[in-house]
Amino acid sequence: MKDFFRKLELPEFIKDSRLSSSVLIVIFLSLFSAVVGVMISPFFGLAMVLIFVLIVAFTVYGAYILAGNANNFAANLSYRIKRSEQEAMIKMPLGILLYDSDHHIQWVNPYLQMYLDDEDILGRSISSVDPELGKIFETILSSKKTSQNQLVKWGNRQFEIIVQDNLGVIYLLDITRYAQIEEKYEAERLAIGLIFIDNYDELSQGMHDQELALMSSYVQNTLSEYAVKFHSYLKRIDEDHFLLLAHMQDLKKLEGDKFSVLDKVRLETSRNNTPLTLSVGLAYGSDSLNEVADQAQSNLDLALGRGGDQVVLREPGKEARFFGGKSNPMEKRTRVRARMVSQALQEIFKDADQIFVVGHQRPDMDAIGGGIGIVKIARAHGVKAHVVLDTNHTNYDVGRLVARLEKDKDLDLFISPEDALAQATDQSLLVMADHSKYSITYDPKLYEKLKNRLVIIDHHRRGEEFPENPMLIYIEPYASSTCELVTEMIEYQPQRGEQLLTDLEATAMLAGITVDSKEFSLRTGTRTFDAASYLRSIGADSAIVSDLLKEDIESFTQKAKLVAGLKMYKDDIALLLGPNDKIIDPIVTAQAADMALSLEHVDASFAVTRRKKDTIGISARSMGDINVQVIMEKLGGGGHLSNAATQLKDITIDEAKEKLEKAIEDYLEENE
Repeated sequence: MKDFFRKLELPEFIKDSRLSSSVLIVIFLSLFSAVVGVMISPFFGLAMVLIFVLIVAFTVYGAYILAGNANNFAANLSYRIKRSEQEAMIKMPLGILLYDSDHHIQWVNPYLQMYLDDEDILGRSISSVDPELGKIFETILSSKKTSQNQLVKWGNRQFEIIVQDNLGVIYLLDITRYAQIEEKYEAERLAIGLIFIDNYDELSQGMHDQELALMSSYVQNTLSEYAVKFHSYLKRIDEDHFLLLAHMQDLKKLEGDKFSVLDKVRLETSRNNTPLTLSVGLAYGSDSLNEVADQAQSNLDLALGRGGDQVVLREPGKEARFFGGKSNPMEKRTRVRARMVSQALQEIFKDADQIFVVGHQRPDMDAIGGGIGIVKIARAHGVKAHVVLDTNHTNYDVGRLVARLEKDKDLDLFISPEDALAQATDQSLLVMADHSKYSITYDPKLYEKLKNRLVIIDHHRRGEEFPENPMLIYIEPYASSTCELVTEMIEYQPQRGEQLLTDLEATAMLAGITVDSKEFSLRTGTRTFDAASYLRSIGADSAIVSDLLKEDIESFTQKAKLVAGLKMYKDDIALLLGPNDKIIDPIVTAQAADMALSLEHVDASFAVTRRKKDTIGISARSMGDINVQVIMEKLGGGGHLSNAATQLKDITIDEAKEKLEKAIEDYLEENE
């Protein structure tokens, strides 16, 4: 009876109120029918009573059978689930390891046992069984990243591992096959490269057809052989452009080779007196080929903006990597280019209500002289224009120029940063002179206000940090100075220079060329002398230039002390270290680096001084064999191959020296 009532324990689904209510209604109707039947006729009533009894008996028996079947089903299902769990733990392709508080193995499932060479491992520590697995385990525990999925390499296979230290269990899932698929996908992603022959047009103009054909054939064959060597596809687009397609696995090999084809082409063509250099923009990393192609073009523009003869490798949104850039940029600009820029500038100026010219922080004579020239070009076309400068806080040379201009009542060339910001409108134009990095611009607030209406005129190599979508870019890295570029534009104005510039303004521009060319000794081409000659012809006075650029006694003393403390690093690199507790003018620092470079056996010099309480400045100079631009870029700066600088925040002179030495070592290793 007990067994009957135990089995009669109804399952939950039968206890549902809707089902039980229906059964009770049926029983009640049967009982009511029996009572009515007895009242109508004894025989009919007896029949109805029998029917009622049968219904009740059938209902009870049905419930008994249903309850028994349900209980059997539940018990069977529970057994199967537990059995499946046990089978899964033993046979599924998931390694499971249980360990105690001392990290000794208590149990492993058969799947994981296969990776442990069927050794007797129970009771032994994880490290003694497999040192590599033990190291992985300890690393995860020390990282405090338990209970998180992590990818690890164990032996020659890859696993996804979870460590639940509170339970003392390790789960290992072998994902080698899927990792190989992912690696194959990454290895076969497409990289797009654009190759440009920097000075093809200039060289081809003076060649006979046969010489030109030989040169063109040499470049084609050399690049084709190089592409075949690294399993890449090369297609010539026109005389000086090539398209390169490569898988990522082959691009890594090209990167490991450091794109040696650049050196090969430059050296072999130089022997034949037809020196060619290549610029390459390579991009990868996006699922959109259009985006990769656009990035490749942007990288090529960056390579050309930095002077050519180099490779720029970058994926969208990431930092660029540079290769090459070992030669000084060659003079590629033509008079046609200068005239076209001059005309384009005139058209842009006509659409502006006011023009503001800004130099870099602590502007020198080149930035101010170039700015004055741009202002005079704008005013010649009836457009209001000023150089943004706080005339009460300037370098000593710019201060002397301001004093002379004030004496000549010509200070309306300048406007204070506060007034410029107040007067700027949506139709105003900002010209960045002598720089293209917005982080070092003289007036950051004005830049933020006018960054969508921007013109850049500069002679420094273009870096990664560059404004988006300028209206006009005129960057010529080979030029000695910004004043040289602006002087050539002045020559193409409807009004001649003598009508455009006063004698003192022309002198200021000549001083800018003199400063940046180190008195016509560095980065000086034929166009530099042409520009200087033109400025002299319209009234520039070299005697006044000398007076503007005179050093004061204190600056000379500081420079002499820096040079006197010179220390040689390696055999041909000089380090000049200033005191940690004294602020030294950056111009003095740069001049000290220049002076050190004039000494025997010094091929490169680095002057390290404190510029502000929280800022260390490094000025770098070289004779051309050492690319100081690349070294300074490693420290967040930039510049030219032979003239560069950077600033470091919140460190001491000694710490800056250590960072500099590390950057020099890295550069020398990369160029061994």
